[in-house]
Amino acid sequence: MASEWLTLFLLILGLFFITTGCIGLYRMPDIFCRMHATSKATTLGLVFILMATFVHLGFSAVGLKAVLAIIFAFLTAPVGAHLISRAAYQRGVKLHEGTTIDELRKLYPEEALEEHLRDQD
Repeated sequence: MASEWLTLFLLILGLFFITTGCIGLYRMPDIFCRMHATSKATTLGLVFILMATFVHLGFSAVGLKAVLAIIFAFLTAPVGAHLISRAAYQRGVKLHEGTTIDELRKLYPEEALEEHLRDQD
């Protein structure tokens, strides 16, 4: 009985985070904010749903695959989001006008970005 309640709680928590990530994707002003909102929230949502799967199925083959999928999600989702954001920055995607700090400007001066774009074309 307690494991069923825990499974339900984890599923609801996962649904909450996935919904929050979808709302963040819709409401955030630029690609960098959207990437942050979706990668964090949907990763947590996926992890909670997979944890619910593990709690419900236990140490079966599918339950252990859920644990492996959790580890895989924590390793790949942040890296993928970082690479997409970095590629967008290097391609010259503009930041939101409300952005106050651009710490990548030191690493990618405007001249280097323009030269990189010319080399790509």
